[in-house]
Amino acid sequence: MKIKFRLSYTLFFLLFCLSAAGILHALDFDADAYGDISDYLDDVYGIDDNAGLTAFPVLNVPMGGRAEGMATAFTAVADDVSFIEYNPAGSSLLEFSELGIFHNNWIADTKVEGAVFATRFKKQKNLGLAGAGKWLYLPFTEYNIYGDRASKGYYSEAEAILNASYTFLSGYYFSGISVGMNLKGAFRFVPDYSDANNTDNYQGQLIEGSGRSQSTGMAMADVGILTRFDFLKPYYSRDRNMSAALVFKNLGPPAMDDPLPTAATVALAYRPLRPLLISMDFSLPFNMRNPELSEKPYGAIGFAANVTNFLSMRAGLLAKTGNFRVTVGSAITIDRISLDLNYSMDLLTQLQPMNRISLGVRLNLGDQGRKELGRQVDEIYLLSLEAYASGNAAEARRNLEEALRLNPQYAPARELLQAIDAAQTVQDQMDELQRLNF
Repeated sequence: MKIKFRLSYTLFFLLFCLSAAGILHALDFDADAYGDISDYLDDVYGIDDNAGLTAFPVLNVPMGGRAEGMATAFTAVADDVSFIEYNPAGSSLLEFSELGIFHNNWIADTKVEGAVFATRFKKQKNLGLAGAGKWLYLPFTEYNIYGDRASKGYYSEAEAILNASYTFLSGYYFSGISVGMNLKGAFRFVPDYSDANNTDNYQGQLIEGSGRSQSTGMAMADVGILTRFDFLKPYYSRDRNMSAALVFKNLGPPAMDDPLPTAATVALAYRPLRPLLISMDFSLPFNMRNPELSEKPYGAIGFAANVTNFLSMRAGLLAKTGNFRVTVGSAITIDRISLDLNYSMDLLTQLQPMNRISLGVRLNLGDQGRKELGRQVDEIYLLSLEAYASGNAAEARRNLEEALRLNPQYAPARELLQAIDAAQTVQDQMDELQRLNF
């Protein structure tokens, strides 16, 4: 097993080093080389004439965290608070309640701030709830013909999310099917601009209410399905090693005649070895206002590996026409605090040290006693096995009934209880036959 772990570490570090080498080599690219690579990507994948027709960029820019480190290939992973931007079904399958705070230096002066809280309950463990807020902002400055500042302020977009999900058919052998929904509201604020293009007044005067006429708000929803199961699993663990998901994002009417960035995503995630995770997303955008103006499909692939119990690393590639992106990142976990750092590089070529860097802090708020409850049930089940092996079926039955009272979905206890009942039935039949013979 150690050999397999070392192989997985070696594989991931090779991928990581290749990505890092690409970043470092990017420093030597001149304008011609950059143009050659951009032209090559355009020749291979074409140019999307429908790109940029949707409203609210805040819906497309990631907050950060592990999801961004895997190049947003997180729809089928959805195992920390980053799920809320990718699969609303994730909250009912989270291991811990979490609070996440994120900062993302995006393009130029564009920045994104975000916060997410998600929790599950001890008694209603199939129910997950979450809430999030996200804010994108950048300086808005206008100059007149003389180069003097005519207006200033911040262009900003905000998003609020309320999430709920529930896991159906969950049990000991099957994780169930989680179904979730995000209810989202987005708002765009544009500051007032001037009439600097007015030939009668080149100085430019602010037009009262001009920004308000471009500001707007919109409501929308995400719906998602997520399930986890075992598939070609070469190691022992109760955690399922494969997951599949289907999500529809940003379902809603147009905002001031501009469609929302609506898309359908199918995804798979697989752990071939315990510390290594591979995930793949395929997304199909669709323009709900005019389907003929839908963007081209795109995909993402992500890798993550647990190097030690406190250090994890990740990398990924987003293959989207006109927006190819490589991301590398890592996370350090100290006690119940995880620190995430990611760097994203567009078109595989450019390196801007202070752009595309995101920072995140995730606080593990505990599991509300679910792990301890599971430990108690396991211990009671082992006591019932010992009692039954010693011939004390009555004590074994009492222990099994207690285990099922604590966790009605604990299938091994139910199966052993059925076996005890069946054995008792056979014993009663044998006793009855002996009485009849005498």
